[in-house]
Amino acid sequence: MPPPPPPLRISKKHHKHINNPFPSTPKSIPLVHGKLFPNLHTLTQHHSFPVGKDFLLSWSPKNGGYLSLSHHSLPQRTIWSTVPGQAFVSAGLAQTKAEESRGSFVIRNGHVSFICNHQSIEDIRIINQSEMGKKSKVRDLIDGFEFKSTHFPALLITGWVFSEKKAENPIKRIVGSKIKIFMSRRSRRPSVAARYCLLLDQKNTNEVGFVFRFGELNLHAHTKALRVPLASLGSQKRKLRRLQRWRVGCLTRPRSFVVLSSDDEREGIGKVREFNRVFITHSSEEDERFFGFGEQFSHMEFKGKRVPIFVQEQGIGRGDQPITFAANLVSYRAGGDWSTTYAPSPFYMTSKMKSFYLEGYSYSIFDLTKHDRVQVQIYNNVARGRILHGNSPAKLIERFTETIGRPPELPKWVMSGAIVGMQGGTEAVRCVWDILQDYSVPVSAFWLQDWVGQRETIIGSQLWWNWEVDTDQYAGWTQLVNDFQAQDVRVMAYCNPCLAPSHDKPNKKRNLFEEAKNLGILVTDGEGYPYMVANTSFDVGMLDFTHPSTSGWMKQILHEMVDSGVRGWMADFGEGLPLDAHLFSGEDPISAHNRYPELWAKVNREFVDEWKSNRHGKERDDPEESLVFFMRAGFRNSPRWAMLFWEGDQMVSWQNHDGIKSAVTGLLSSGLSGYAFNHSDIGGYCSVNLPFMKYQRTEELLLRWMELNAFNTVFRTHEGNNPSANIQFYSNSRTLSHFARFAKVYKAWKFYRIQLVKEASEKGLPVSRHLFIHYPDDKHVYSLSYQQFLVGTEILVVPVLDKGRKEVKAYFPLSGGCSWQHIWTGKIYGSSNHHNSQGFETYVEAPIGNPAVFVKSGSLVGETFMKNLKDLNIL
Repeated sequence: MPPPPPPLRISKKHHKHINNPFPSTPKSIPLVHGKLFPNLHTLTQHHSFPVGKDFLLSWSPKNGGYLSLSHHSLPQRTIWSTVPGQAFVSAGLAQTKAEESRGSFVIRNGHVSFICNHQSIEDIRIINQSEMGKKSKVRDLIDGFEFKSTHFPALLITGWVFSEKKAENPIKRIVGSKIKIFMSRRSRRPSVAARYCLLLDQKNTNEVGFVFRFGELNLHAHTKALRVPLASLGSQKRKLRRLQRWRVGCLTRPRSFVVLSSDDEREGIGKVREFNRVFITHSSEEDERFFGFGEQFSHMEFKGKRVPIFVQEQGIGRGDQPITFAANLVSYRAGGDWSTTYAPSPFYMTSKMKSFYLEGYSYSIFDLTKHDRVQVQIYNNVARGRILHGNSPAKLIERFTETIGRPPELPKWVMSGAIVGMQGGTEAVRCVWDILQDYSVPVSAFWLQDWVGQRETIIGSQLWWNWEVDTDQYAGWTQLVNDFQAQDVRVMAYCNPCLAPSHDKPNKKRNLFEEAKNLGILVTDGEGYPYMVANTSFDVGMLDFTHPSTSGWMKQILHEMVDSGVRGWMADFGEGLPLDAHLFSGEDPISAHNRYPELWAKVNREFVDEWKSNRHGKERDDPEESLVFFMRAGFRNSPRWAMLFWEGDQMVSWQNHDGIKSAVTGLLSSGLSGYAFNHSDIGGYCSVNLPFMKYQRTEELLLRWMELNAFNTVFRTHEGNNPSANIQFYSNSRTLSHFARFAKVYKAWKFYRIQLVKEASEKGLPVSRHLFIHYPDDKHVYSLSYQQFLVGTEILVVPVLDKGRKEVKAYFPLSGGCSWQHIWTGKIYGSSNHHNSQGFETYVEAPIGNPAVFVKSGSLVGETFMKNLKDLNIL
């Protein structure tokens, strides 16, 4: 037997200048199959067990045995079940390898030592609250579990997971009341087994929590027989004795890396005491469709795919060619692929109204490649999560966000007009502001990304990551802020959790990098020095938010920014914590990486709330006197902390995986995952200007993106990474007129946007919605990704997302007898002239300036929206 794998092997790739333009798919353990061996004495008949007051777990011995979970309100509908005759939990030990380069990561498996793919069920035991307080062996048994929000009774399922070599031809014999599996005497190859315990407990009226824990590995490297006893239930004394023997295994501390009980790895696997892979398998129907998984840019529905859950840069191209080829060639895996995203979430909901999510921050893979099952692979030795009950997608989102958290209501000022993204200094900003007033553009704020000043590097102008106003770049800053404030226009800025050495910055007041370094609040390397993270042409230090002093120090920086007149900011990055970095907390690097964007969001949110609570008079009482920040990186619980999201750096292209189409897909997939407020940069961000390859923002793309984002939560521009190569909203009279027109379209539904923002803060429903949320029985909507979306329930948007197109194919859902009115012509598309209650498709003209937008016929929202358009001289 080879020695056990090392904890984590990390390869740095950012120093390579030429890379494989077609990197291979990361190696991972394929879907694990195993058999289920139930206790043949006690589990031969159907049994039902209460889980709290609202759920019921049923056992059926049919077809090898399976479990199913239902809610008391609909006992005939299963919300979770196992595959008959198949193991629903397996575990293993494998080497973890990671590669990283400038925010792009790949996690792969190295050597797989073993997988315990088979499972037995010995006992299903009801745990009552009365057993929690008194000292007993049962109490000792459950000490390893948390019962913080448990509604009793809970259930404890116990048994073994074990490996079984096929070549060994095991012989099953009945010995008394026990079944024993005897391996061939000719084999001296080892088998591995370990106790497991599964706790199921009701967390609230609509959620069941689960936790899988494992005992120490039971290794039989040279034994003649591997015994898997499936004993009958004897006396209470015998049961307690048996439970006591493995209770220590239920108390093991979670780790996602291998732990050895001896430094002598030559002793082999016999010294390993913990798993580092857990596989949870449950059933799925062949026609079941899967949605969610956070902000996903390439797909809305995931049946047939393996979905990795790991925070990272989304990539440049993500499979669109030829840009992905070029990006991968010059920087290792910089192109990304269909699964790379800033904000994943280990959560899904299905067309059968089933929903499941993992807790914790471990790397995980959701394997949906088989028609009859789901397998979730967790890189840890413990797996925990929740199963949700809900009768509709809207209810599932509401109940999911009830637990993970919801954003607060946005202040109205951020939704009242355009947020103008600019750089260039005071005079450039004032010049554009004068032009916008001439065109009567409703403006909420100027977002000045370069408020900290710019410096020239080998790749062009870049920001000084030293978070204070640069009064050379913005001479007369205070007067500029005051002049905007007098016209009810806010100033927004930019910051991130990284600090660049600023010794060479001529007009700095503080050197924030040196301050943080001296305080010891930067992420460190293995030798205790600040970890310098490569970022384009310069290196930066990252703040360690697990250090108790970091949060307060960063809040003080934010306070100084707000004192200078800023009322909102982009809280950028958060996805690039290196996996070999050392944190004050000492926690597992992969879990810390996924948790980092939530920690960054939490610092910003706490500052916003503390600032508001410390105001006096109007500033405290007026909701409009509130701050706003927006982020791109996130994980499952980010909606609890972040106020607003944006989708990061799309290409300035029409492409599917990383262009305007992906902006719609990301908007809608994130909305299904609890990210209620999201938007993209108008026109996209990333341009490329090489002799052999050019991606530059065209006028047509910019105009169509304006039309699209007029129906997002926020209407914000960005000049892009190369402003001079991109056409801008202020480039000519046509772009200015179009910008003014759609800023007014955006303003025209402000009344409804306010309602939807309030609903989102109360129920978690997104402002921009995939049709699946409200038409889950219409199978046609399952195939829609970027083609169209709803704003709330009353507005239907079918954007033009292809170059040169002047019409679109629109699908009109008609369930409930509704019909849809075209806002530009008044034409009705509805059930009166179509007999298909599921809806119908038709082509609709959509020239530039008149995108295909519809309101629900007879809707007060629709009538008010169209009246506002007339009042603004748009209709």
